[in-house]
Amino acid sequence: MAPKFGTSGLRGLVSELTPDCVAAHVLAFLAACPAGTGLCLGWDLRPSSPAIAGVVAAAARSRGVAVSLCGAVPTPALAAWAGARGAAAIMVTGSHIPADRNGLKFYTPSGEITADQQRAIEAALGPLSAPAETVECADCSGACAADYLARYVRAFGPAALSGLRIGIWDHSTVARDLLAQVVRALGGLPLPFGRSADFVPLDTEALDPAAREALARRVRDGGLGAVISADGDADRPLVVDDRGRVVPGDILGPLTARTVGARVLCTPITSNGAVDAMGFDRIRRSAIGSPKVIAAMLAEGAGCDGARVAGYEANGGFLLGFDAAGPAGPLPALMTRDAVLPAIAPLAAARARGIALSALVDDLPARFTAADRLADYPTDRAALLVAALRDDRARLGAFLSGIGTEAGRDLTDGLRLRLTGGEVVHLRPSGNAPELRCYAEAANPARAAALVRACLDRAAAAPDPGPPNPAPHGNGGMDAAADIGDTGRGGDGN
Repeated sequence: MAPKFGTSGLRGLVSELTPDCVAAHVLAFLAACPAGTGLCLGWDLRPSSPAIAGVVAAAARSRGVAVSLCGAVPTPALAAWAGARGAAAIMVTGSHIPADRNGLKFYTPSGEITADQQRAIEAALGPLSAPAETVECADCSGACAADYLARYVRAFGPAALSGLRIGIWDHSTVARDLLAQVVRALGGLPLPFGRSADFVPLDTEALDPAAREALARRVRDGGLGAVISADGDADRPLVVDDRGRVVPGDILGPLTARTVGARVLCTPITSNGAVDAMGFDRIRRSAIGSPKVIAAMLAEGAGCDGARVAGYEANGGFLLGFDAAGPAGPLPALMTRDAVLPAIAPLAAARARGIALSALVDDLPARFTAADRLADYPTDRAALLVAALRDDRARLGAFLSGIGTEAGRDLTDGLRLRLTGGEVVHLRPSGNAPELRCYAEAANPARAAALVRACLDRAAAAPDPGPPNPAPHGNGGMDAAADIGDTGRGGDGN
Protein backbone atom coordinates (compact mmCIF):
# COMPACT_ATOMS: atom_id res chain seq x y z
CA MET A 1 0.00 0.00 0.00
CA ALA A 2 1.42 3.39 -1.01
CA PRO A 3 2.35 5.87 1.74
CA LYS A 4 -0.61 7.95 2.89
CA PHE A 5 -1.61 10.46 5.51
CA GLY A 6 -3.03 9.01 8.73
CA THR A 7 -4.03 10.52 12.05
CA SER A 8 -0.60 12.14 12.39
CA GLY A 9 1.43 12.72 9.25
CA LEU A 10 2.47 10.65 6.26
CA ARG A 11 3.16 6.95 6.91
CA GLY A 12 4.24 4.01 4.79
CA LEU A 13 6.59 1.10 4.32
CA VAL A 14 10.23 2.13 4.04
CA SER A 15 10.39 0.22 0.76
CA GLU A 16 7.68 2.51 -0.61
CA LEU A 17 9.03 5.76 0.84
CA THR A 18 11.33 6.06 -2.15
CA PRO A 19 13.42 9.18 -2.73
CA ASP A 20 10.97 10.24 -5.44
CA CYS A 21 7.98 9.75 -3.12
CA VAL A 22 9.62 11.63 -0.24
CA ALA A 23 10.78 14.50 -2.45
CA ALA A 24 7.34 14.80 -4.04
CA HIS A 25 5.70 15.21 -0.63
CA VAL A 26 8.32 17.72 0.53
CA LEU A 27 7.85 19.88 -2.55
CA ALA A 28 4.08 19.60 -2.31
CA PHE A 29 4.31 20.78 1.30
CA LEU A 30 6.49 23.74 0.30
CA ALA A 31 4.10 24.60 -2.53
CA ALA A 32 0.93 24.34 -0.44
CA CYS A 33 2.06 25.72 2.92
CA PRO A 34 4.16 28.67 4.14
CA ALA A 35 7.78 27.89 5.03
CA GLY A 36 8.58 31.18 6.74
CA THR A 37 12.29 31.66 7.35
CA GLY A 38 13.24 28.16 6.21
CA LEU A 39 12.90 24.50 7.06
CA CYS A 40 14.04 22.80 10.28
CA LEU A 41 14.61 19.07 9.93
CA GLY A 42 14.68 16.35 12.59
CA TRP A 43 14.48 12.57 12.75
CA ASP A 44 14.05 9.64 15.11
CA LEU A 45 16.33 6.63 15.72
CA ARG A 46 14.92 4.30 13.06
CA PRO A 47 17.64 2.91 10.78
CA SER A 48 15.95 4.43 7.73
CA SER A 49 15.45 7.93 9.13
CA PRO A 50 18.82 9.62 8.38
CA ALA A 51 18.71 8.65 4.70
CA ILE A 52 15.13 9.89 4.34
CA ALA A 53 16.15 13.13 6.07
CA GLY A 54 18.88 13.56 3.47
CA VAL A 55 16.27 13.35 0.71
CA VAL A 56 14.08 15.90 2.51
CA ALA A 57 17.00 18.32 2.82
CA ALA A 58 18.02 17.96 -0.83
CA ALA A 59 14.45 18.47 -2.05
CA ALA A 60 14.01 21.62 0.02
CA ARG A 61 17.37 23.06 -1.03
CA SER A 62 16.50 22.40 -4.68
CA ARG A 63 13.78 25.04 -4.26
CA GLY A 64 16.10 27.49 -2.54
CA VAL A 65 14.75 26.89 0.97
CA ALA A 66 17.28 27.24 3.79
CA VAL A 67 17.52 24.01 5.80
CA SER A 68 18.62 23.68 9.43
CA LEU A 69 19.46 20.19 10.67
CA CYS A 70 18.17 19.67 14.20
CA GLY A 71 19.26 16.03 14.20
CA ALA A 72 17.82 13.19 16.27
CA VAL A 73 15.47 15.15 18.56
CA PRO A 74 11.94 14.76 19.92
CA THR A 75 9.20 15.91 17.58
CA PRO A 76 7.94 18.54 20.07
CA ALA A 77 11.50 19.89 20.46
CA LEU A 78 11.73 20.33 16.70
CA ALA A 79 8.29 21.98 16.55
CA ALA A 80 9.13 24.39 19.38
CA TRP A 81 12.51 25.30 17.86
CA ALA A 82 11.04 25.95 14.40
CA GLY A 83 8.04 27.88 15.68
CA ALA A 84 10.19 30.19 17.77
CA ARG A 85 12.18 31.06 14.63
CA GLY A 86 9.25 31.49 12.28
CA ALA A 87 10.28 28.43 10.28
CA ALA A 88 8.57 25.35 8.93
CA ALA A 89 9.65 21.88 10.04
CA ILE A 90 9.61 18.27 8.91
CA MET A 91 10.15 15.37 11.30
CA VAL A 92 11.18 12.03 9.80
CA THR A 93 9.46 9.46 12.00
CA GLY A 94 7.03 6.58 12.01
CA SER A 95 6.26 7.29 15.67
CA HIS A 96 5.33 3.98 17.34
CA ILE A 97 4.87 1.76 14.27
CA PRO A 98 7.37 -1.01 13.34
CA ALA A 99 10.86 -0.30 12.00
CA ASP A 100 9.99 -1.42 8.47
CA ARG A 101 7.78 1.68 8.24
CA ASN A 102 8.50 5.37 8.50
CA GLY A 103 6.93 8.70 7.73
CA LEU A 104 6.98 12.49 7.71
CA LYS A 105 5.32 14.99 10.04
CA PHE A 106 4.86 18.51 8.68
CA TYR A 107 4.82 21.85 10.51
CA THR A 108 4.24 25.38 9.26
CA PRO A 109 5.64 28.34 11.24
CA SER A 110 2.26 28.37 13.03
CA GLY A 111 2.51 24.73 14.13
CA GLU A 112 1.35 21.29 13.08
CA ILE A 113 -0.44 21.26 9.73
CA THR A 114 -4.21 21.38 9.79
CA ALA A 115 -6.55 18.96 8.04
CA ASP A 116 -7.12 21.58 5.30
CA GLN A 117 -3.37 21.98 4.80
CA GLN A 118 -2.98 18.21 4.58
CA ARG A 119 -5.54 18.13 1.79
CA ALA A 120 -3.70 20.97 0.04
CA ILE A 121 -0.45 18.98 0.18
CA GLU A 122 -2.16 15.96 -1.32
CA ALA A 123 -3.64 18.13 -4.08
CA ALA A 124 -0.21 19.59 -4.88
CA LEU A 125 1.49 16.22 -5.33
CA GLY A 126 3.03 15.57 -8.72
CA PRO A 127 5.63 13.31 -10.36
CA LEU A 128 9.19 14.18 -9.46
CA SER A 129 12.72 12.84 -9.65
CA ALA A 130 14.46 13.36 -6.34
CA PRO A 131 17.59 15.56 -6.36
CA ALA A 132 20.63 13.31 -6.22
CA GLU A 133 23.17 15.70 -4.74
CA THR A 134 24.21 15.93 -1.10
CA VAL A 135 23.59 19.41 0.26
CA GLU A 136 25.16 21.50 2.98
CA CYS A 137 22.84 22.61 5.78
CA ALA A 138 23.19 24.49 9.05
CA ASP A 139 23.65 22.19 12.07
CA CYS A 140 21.36 23.16 14.97
CA SER A 141 21.12 19.76 16.68
CA GLY A 142 22.76 20.65 19.98
CA ALA A 143 21.01 23.99 20.27
CA CYS A 144 17.56 22.53 19.51
CA ALA A 145 17.83 19.89 22.25
CA ALA A 146 19.27 22.40 24.74
CA ASP A 147 16.44 24.84 24.07
CA TYR A 148 13.85 22.13 24.72
CA LEU A 149 15.54 21.18 28.00
CA ALA A 150 15.65 24.82 29.08
CA ARG A 151 11.91 25.13 28.40
CA TYR A 152 11.14 22.79 31.29
CA VAL A 153 13.86 23.96 33.63
CA ARG A 154 12.53 27.52 33.37
CA ALA A 155 8.95 26.40 33.97
CA PHE A 156 9.46 23.92 36.81
CA GLY A 157 12.71 24.95 38.48
CA PRO A 158 15.68 22.99 39.84
CA ALA A 159 13.83 21.44 42.80
CA ALA A 160 10.57 20.29 41.17
CA LEU A 161 11.55 16.60 41.36
CA SER A 162 13.92 16.90 44.31
CA GLY A 163 14.58 13.60 46.05
CA LEU A 164 12.74 11.45 43.50
CA ARG A 165 14.39 8.35 42.07
CA ILE A 166 13.01 8.07 38.54
CA GLY A 167 13.67 5.21 36.18
CA ILE A 168 14.17 6.12 32.51
CA TRP A 169 13.25 3.30 30.12
CA ASP A 170 15.59 4.20 27.27
CA HIS A 171 14.69 1.54 24.64
CA SER A 172 14.98 3.43 21.31
CA THR A 173 13.04 6.60 22.02
CA VAL A 174 14.76 9.64 20.58
CA ALA A 175 14.18 11.34 23.96
CA ARG A 176 16.14 8.80 26.01
CA ASP A 177 19.09 11.07 26.82
CA LEU A 178 16.95 14.17 27.15
CA LEU A 179 14.55 12.57 29.64
CA ALA A 180 17.46 11.83 31.96
CA GLN A 181 18.74 15.39 31.52
CA VAL A 182 15.33 16.86 32.37
CA VAL A 183 14.94 14.73 35.51
CA ARG A 184 18.44 15.65 36.69
CA ALA A 185 17.93 19.36 35.94
CA LEU A 186 14.71 19.34 38.00
CA GLY A 187 16.47 17.84 41.01
CA GLY A 188 15.58 14.17 40.57
CA LEU A 189 17.88 11.16 40.22
CA PRO A 190 17.51 9.57 36.76
CA LEU A 191 18.18 5.82 36.60
CA PRO A 192 18.29 4.76 32.93
CA PHE A 193 17.77 1.15 31.86
CA GLY A 194 16.82 -0.97 28.87
CA ARG A 195 18.66 0.87 26.09
CA SER A 196 18.22 -0.88 22.75
CA ALA A 197 20.48 -0.79 19.72
CA ASP A 198 17.53 -1.89 17.59
CA PHE A 199 14.37 0.12 17.09
CA VAL A 200 11.54 -0.86 19.48
CA PRO A 201 8.06 0.14 18.23
CA LEU A 202 6.63 1.15 21.60
CA ASP A 203 2.91 1.90 21.47
CA THR A 204 2.03 3.61 24.75
CA GLU A 205 -1.62 2.54 24.32
CA ALA A 206 -0.80 -1.15 23.87
CA LEU A 207 1.86 -2.25 26.33
CA ASP A 208 2.02 -6.01 26.70
CA PRO A 209 1.63 -7.78 30.07
CA ALA A 210 5.27 -8.92 30.20
CA ALA A 211 6.44 -5.33 29.80
CA ARG A 212 4.02 -4.12 32.45
CA GLU A 213 5.23 -6.69 34.95
CA ALA A 214 8.88 -5.94 34.18
CA LEU A 215 8.29 -2.23 34.73
CA ALA A 216 6.39 -2.86 37.97
CA ARG A 217 9.24 -5.06 39.18
CA ARG A 218 11.73 -2.34 38.28
CA VAL A 219 9.77 0.13 40.43
CA ARG A 220 9.55 -2.27 43.38
CA ASP A 221 13.14 -3.46 43.28
CA GLY A 222 14.59 0.00 42.74
CA GLY A 223 12.45 1.92 45.21
CA LEU A 224 11.47 4.26 42.38
CA GLY A 225 9.02 7.13 42.51
CA ALA A 226 8.17 6.48 38.86
CA VAL A 227 9.41 5.18 35.53
CA ILE A 228 9.08 7.44 32.51
CA SER A 229 9.65 6.90 28.81
CA ALA A 230 8.20 7.84 25.42
CA ASP A 231 7.47 6.41 22.02
CA GLY A 232 9.90 6.62 19.10
CA ASP A 233 9.63 10.35 18.39
CA ALA A 234 8.68 11.36 21.94
CA ASP A 235 5.24 12.81 21.40
CA ARG A 236 3.56 10.09 23.51
CA PRO A 237 4.66 9.51 27.12
CA LEU A 238 4.81 6.35 29.17
CA VAL A 239 4.55 6.82 32.94
CA VAL A 240 4.56 4.11 35.62
CA ASP A 241 3.70 5.24 39.15
CA ASP A 242 5.36 4.31 42.44
CA ARG A 243 3.05 1.31 42.81
CA GLY A 244 4.14 -0.08 39.46
CA ARG A 245 0.95 0.85 37.58
CA VAL A 246 1.00 2.31 34.08
CA VAL A 247 -0.81 5.65 34.26
CA PRO A 248 -2.96 5.96 31.12
CA GLY A 249 -2.43 8.91 28.82
CA ASP A 250 -5.99 10.12 29.30
CA ILE A 251 -5.27 10.40 33.02
CA LEU A 252 -1.90 12.12 32.54
CA GLY A 253 -3.69 14.63 30.29
CA PRO A 254 -6.13 16.14 32.78
CA LEU A 255 -3.55 15.95 35.60
CA THR A 256 -1.17 17.97 33.42
CA ALA A 257 -3.92 20.39 32.40
CA ARG A 258 -4.73 21.02 36.04
CA THR A 259 -1.06 21.61 36.84
CA VAL A 260 -0.61 24.26 34.12
CA GLY A 261 -3.94 25.98 34.78
CA ALA A 262 -5.94 25.03 31.68
CA ARG A 263 -9.69 25.64 31.91
CA VAL A 264 -10.98 24.19 28.61
CA LEU A 265 -9.87 20.75 27.41
CA CYS A 266 -10.15 19.16 23.98
CA THR A 267 -9.73 15.41 23.72
CA PRO A 268 -10.91 12.55 21.50
CA ILE A 269 -14.11 10.69 22.22
CA THR A 270 -12.09 7.66 23.37
CA SER A 271 -10.63 9.46 26.39
CA ASN A 272 -11.54 8.51 29.95
CA GLY A 273 -14.75 10.10 31.24
CA ALA A 274 -13.21 10.89 34.63
CA VAL A 275 -12.20 14.29 33.24
CA ASP A 276 -15.86 15.34 33.17
CA ALA A 277 -15.93 15.36 36.97
CA MET A 278 -12.65 17.24 37.53
CA GLY A 279 -14.01 20.79 37.55
CA PHE A 280 -12.81 22.13 34.21
CA ASP A 281 -14.95 24.80 32.57
CA ARG A 282 -15.62 22.76 29.45
CA ILE A 283 -14.63 19.46 27.81
CA ARG A 284 -14.85 19.30 24.02
CA ARG A 285 -14.68 15.86 22.36
CA SER A 286 -13.23 15.31 18.89
CA ALA A 287 -12.40 12.53 16.46
CA ILE A 288 -9.07 10.75 17.00
CA GLY A 289 -5.82 12.29 15.77
CA SER A 290 -3.88 15.41 16.65
CA PRO A 291 -5.25 17.41 13.65
CA LYS A 292 -8.77 16.79 15.00
CA VAL A 293 -7.77 17.81 18.52
CA ILE A 294 -6.02 20.92 17.20
CA ALA A 295 -9.12 21.88 15.19
CA ALA A 296 -11.21 21.56 18.35
CA MET A 297 -8.70 23.65 20.30
CA LEU A 298 -8.76 26.40 17.68
CA ALA A 299 -12.55 26.37 17.75
CA GLU A 300 -12.33 26.92 21.51
CA GLY A 301 -10.03 29.91 21.03
CA ALA A 302 -6.58 28.41 21.55
CA GLY A 303 -3.96 31.06 20.94
CA CYS A 304 -6.36 33.92 21.71
CA ASP A 305 -5.87 36.23 24.67
CA GLY A 306 -7.40 34.83 27.82
CA ALA A 307 -8.27 31.42 26.40
CA ARG A 308 -6.68 28.73 28.57
CA VAL A 309 -7.18 25.81 26.20
CA ALA A 310 -5.25 22.55 26.19
CA GLY A 311 -5.64 19.22 24.45
CA TYR A 312 -4.58 15.65 25.04
CA GLU A 313 -5.05 12.20 23.58
CA ALA A 314 -5.45 8.75 25.10
CA ASN A 315 -1.90 8.01 23.99
CA GLY A 316 -0.73 10.69 26.43
CA GLY A 317 0.40 13.36 23.97
CA PHE A 318 -0.36 16.80 25.43
CA LEU A 319 -0.99 20.00 23.45
CA LEU A 320 -0.63 23.36 25.19
CA GLY A 321 -2.75 26.03 23.51
CA PHE A 322 -1.83 29.04 25.65
CA ASP A 323 1.17 30.65 27.30
CA ALA A 324 1.03 29.03 30.71
CA ALA A 325 3.08 29.37 33.87
CA GLY A 326 4.81 26.56 35.67
CA PRO A 327 5.72 26.61 39.36
CA ALA A 328 8.96 28.47 38.61
CA GLY A 329 8.43 30.38 35.38
CA PRO A 330 6.79 30.74 31.97
CA LEU A 331 5.76 27.80 29.82
CA PRO A 332 5.04 28.95 26.24
CA ALA A 333 2.28 27.40 24.15
CA LEU A 334 3.20 24.32 22.10
CA MET A 335 0.38 23.16 19.84
CA THR A 336 1.72 19.71 19.07
CA ARG A 337 1.76 16.48 21.04
CA ASP A 338 4.44 16.53 23.73
CA ALA A 339 5.62 13.62 25.88
CA VAL A 340 7.89 15.43 28.34
CA LEU A 341 5.32 17.82 29.84
CA PRO A 342 2.77 15.09 30.77
CA ALA A 343 5.58 12.95 32.13
CA ILE A 344 6.96 15.56 34.53
CA ALA A 345 3.98 17.81 35.38
CA PRO A 346 2.02 15.21 37.41
CA LEU A 347 5.23 14.16 39.19
CA ALA A 348 6.01 17.78 40.04
CA ALA A 349 2.42 18.36 41.22
CA ALA A 350 2.57 15.33 43.51
CA ARG A 351 5.99 16.35 44.82
CA ALA A 352 4.71 19.87 45.60
CA ARG A 353 1.88 18.35 47.67
CA GLY A 354 4.22 15.98 49.46
CA ILE A 355 2.47 12.88 48.12
CA ALA A 356 3.38 10.06 45.76
CA LEU A 357 2.22 10.01 42.15
CA SER A 358 -0.03 7.04 42.93
CA ALA A 359 -1.90 9.12 45.53
CA LEU A 360 -2.45 11.90 43.00
CA VAL A 361 -3.90 9.36 40.56
CA ASP A 362 -6.02 7.63 43.21
CA ASP A 363 -7.66 10.95 44.06
CA LEU A 364 -9.41 11.05 40.67
CA PRO A 365 -12.99 9.89 39.98
CA ALA A 366 -13.22 6.10 39.59
CA ARG A 367 -13.58 5.46 35.88
CA PHE A 368 -11.44 2.89 34.08
CA THR A 369 -10.46 2.49 30.44
CA ALA A 370 -8.74 -0.19 28.40
CA ALA A 371 -7.44 -0.23 24.83
CA ASP A 372 -5.93 -2.84 22.55
CA ARG A 373 -5.64 -3.72 18.87
CA LEU A 374 -5.58 -6.45 16.28
CA ALA A 375 -2.28 -5.96 14.49
CA ASP A 376 -1.82 -6.82 10.80
CA TYR A 377 -5.55 -6.33 10.28
CA PRO A 378 -6.04 -4.77 6.82
CA THR A 379 -7.49 -1.29 6.93
CA ASP A 380 -10.18 -2.05 4.36
CA ARG A 381 -11.27 -5.13 6.31
CA ALA A 382 -11.45 -3.10 9.53
CA ALA A 383 -13.53 -0.45 7.80
CA LEU A 384 -15.90 -3.08 6.36
CA LEU A 385 -16.38 -4.71 9.76
CA VAL A 386 -17.11 -1.41 11.50
CA ALA A 387 -19.52 -0.41 8.72
CA ALA A 388 -21.33 -3.77 8.92
CA LEU A 389 -21.77 -3.48 12.68
CA ARG A 390 -22.93 0.10 12.29
CA ASP A 391 -25.51 -0.63 9.59
CA ASP A 392 -26.73 -4.14 10.43
CA ARG A 393 -28.56 -4.23 13.77
CA ALA A 394 -28.88 -8.02 13.70
CA ARG A 395 -25.16 -8.48 13.14
CA LEU A 396 -24.38 -5.96 15.87
CA GLY A 397 -26.71 -7.77 18.27
CA ALA A 398 -24.96 -11.07 17.59
CA PHE A 399 -21.56 -9.40 18.01
CA LEU A 400 -22.58 -7.94 21.38
CA SER A 401 -24.24 -11.14 22.65
CA GLY A 402 -22.96 -11.77 26.15
CA ILE A 403 -21.18 -8.40 26.19
CA GLY A 404 -24.03 -5.93 26.54
CA THR A 405 -26.91 -4.16 24.85
CA GLU A 406 -26.61 -0.95 22.87
CA ALA A 407 -28.12 2.08 24.58
CA GLY A 408 -26.66 4.75 22.30
CA ARG A 409 -23.99 5.38 19.70
CA ASP A 410 -21.49 7.99 18.52
CA LEU A 411 -20.20 7.85 14.94
CA THR A 412 -17.64 10.66 15.25
CA ASP A 413 -14.76 8.24 14.64
CA GLY A 414 -15.63 4.61 14.01
CA LEU A 415 -18.41 3.01 16.08
CA ARG A 416 -18.62 4.01 19.74
CA LEU A 417 -21.40 2.24 21.63
CA ARG A 418 -22.81 3.16 25.02
CA LEU A 419 -24.16 0.01 26.63
CA THR A 420 -26.96 -0.30 29.17
CA GLY A 421 -25.38 0.23 32.56
CA GLY A 422 -23.07 2.98 31.28
CA GLU A 423 -20.23 0.89 29.86
CA VAL A 424 -18.65 1.87 26.53
CA VAL A 425 -17.05 -0.11 23.70
CA HIS A 426 -15.53 1.56 20.65
CA LEU A 427 -14.19 -0.01 17.43
CA ARG A 428 -12.30 1.87 14.71
CA PRO A 429 -9.68 1.24 12.02
CA SER A 430 -6.29 2.71 12.94
CA GLY A 431 -5.38 5.79 10.96
CA ASN A 432 -1.66 4.98 11.04
CA ALA A 433 -1.25 1.25 10.48
CA PRO A 434 -3.16 -1.88 9.37
CA GLU A 435 -4.85 -2.39 12.73
CA LEU A 436 -8.30 -2.62 14.24
CA ARG A 437 -8.40 -0.74 17.54
CA CYS A 438 -10.80 -1.27 20.40
CA TYR A 439 -11.42 0.93 23.45
CA ALA A 440 -13.64 0.29 26.46
CA GLU A 441 -14.72 2.13 29.58
CA ALA A 442 -16.17 0.54 32.71
CA ALA A 443 -16.42 0.91 36.47
CA ASN A 444 -13.42 -1.35 37.17
CA PRO A 445 -10.22 -2.23 35.27
CA ALA A 446 -10.91 -5.94 34.93
CA ARG A 447 -14.28 -5.31 33.29
CA ALA A 448 -12.82 -2.72 30.89
CA ALA A 449 -10.07 -5.14 29.84
CA ALA A 450 -12.59 -7.97 29.47
CA LEU A 451 -14.77 -5.85 27.17
CA VAL A 452 -11.79 -5.13 24.92
CA ARG A 453 -10.70 -8.78 24.81
CA ALA A 454 -14.20 -9.97 23.98
CA CYS A 455 -14.66 -7.47 21.15
CA LEU A 456 -11.26 -8.15 19.58
CA ASP A 457 -11.68 -11.92 19.85
CA ARG A 458 -14.99 -11.65 18.00
CA ALA A 459 -13.54 -9.30 15.40
CA ALA A 460 -10.65 -11.69 14.77
CA ALA A 461 -13.07 -14.59 14.29
CA ALA A 462 -15.54 -12.66 12.11
CA PRO A 463 -15.99 -14.20 8.64
CA ASP A 464 -14.37 -12.22 5.87
CA PRO A 465 -13.59 -12.94 2.23
CA GLY A 466 -10.23 -11.17 2.50
CA PRO A 467 -6.93 -12.16 4.15
CA PRO A 468 -6.80 -14.74 6.97
CA ASN A 469 -7.80 -13.67 10.45
CA PRO A 470 -4.85 -12.25 12.42
CA ALA A 471 -3.95 -13.16 15.96
CA PRO A 472 -5.10 -10.49 18.43
CA HIS A 473 -1.57 -9.44 19.23
CA GLY A 474 0.62 -6.55 18.17
CA ASN A 475 4.10 -5.30 18.84
CA GLY A 476 4.46 -2.67 21.49
CA GLY A 477 6.21 -4.10 24.48
CA MET A 478 9.66 -5.16 25.51
CA ASP A 479 9.28 -8.58 23.91
CA ALA A 480 6.74 -7.63 21.25
CA ALA A 481 4.44 -9.99 23.15
CA ALA A 482 0.65 -9.93 23.35
CA ASP A 483 -0.65 -6.39 23.72
CA ILE A 484 -3.18 -5.36 26.31
CA GLY A 485 -4.41 -1.83 26.58
CA ASP A 486 -3.81 0.66 29.33
CA THR A 487 -6.15 0.03 32.24
CA GLY A 488 -6.61 2.52 35.00
CA ARG A 489 -7.91 5.91 35.70
CA GLY A 490 -7.35 6.49 38.95
CA GLY A 491 -8.39 4.31 41.87
CA ASP A 492 -7.00 0.95 42.76
CA GLY A 493 -5.45 0.35 39.35
CA ASN A 494 -4.70 -3.17 38.25
